[in-house]
Amino acid sequence: MKRAVIFGATGGIGKEIALDLAKAGWSLYLHFDKSKHRALALQKQLIKLYPQQEFFLLHLSFLDQDKKLLNLDKTLFPINALIFAQGITDYDFLGNQSLKTIDNILKVNLITPIKLTRLLEPLLLKHEHSRIIYLGSVYGQQGSALESVYSASKGGITRFAQAYAREVAASKLTVNVLAPGAVNTPMNEIFSTEILNQVRDEIPANRLANPQDISFWVENLLAPQSDYLTGQTIYIDGGWLV
Repeated sequence: MKRAVIFGATGGIGKEIALDLAKAGWSLYLHFDKSKHRALALQKQLIKLYPQQEFFLLHLSFLDQDKKLLNLDKTLFPINALIFAQGITDYDFLGNQSLKTIDNILKVNLITPIKLTRLLEPLLLKHEHSRIIYLGSVYGQQGSALESVYSASKGGITRFAQAYAREVAASKLTVNVLAPGAVNTPMNEIFSTEILNQVRDEIPANRLANPQDISFWVENLLAPQSDYLTGQTIYIDGGWLV
């Protein structure tokens, strides 16, 4: 049985990934932090649609102390893939951000994913064609003003994936980053319609991405035929980055 952990499964992109992977026959761990009601609703929906598969809830804060992460591998059934779809930002000048805000962004987007990769690596190495996919951002390649810490965290996960992929490539554990541009998800609700329209006008494809545009590439990276693609960051941005 193919089984994956989707971190951030209740977010706009994470939920779409869960729906598409379940349709493709995957059993899933659906990670959530504060959105238990959304996680339960998603689990119920998937169990009804695909009763022959398994769908477990995984409650974990990416801001937890290390001791709360250490035994995670002992609580999971065998897994073939980790998908890190969680992420936070704070749209503001660096000079206005508290040290706690800076710390939280780095923990959620970069530090805890690296720690979880270290802790769950043994489970993945037991299987052929195992996968790790991180969601990065175009801002990891070209930093954004008012999101300097977020940009640093996404640039960091790109470089980590590039280096770590070389360590595990011989085991057929591939490590890649999908880096979306602007995506039509609740995370962008902090921006006005005017700003979003301005962003859309800068994108050659003349639209924001939909979560399905990202999930499509997750499915492709999980395929056994993708063994030779590793250490890469794939930009899904409608031509925004040139």
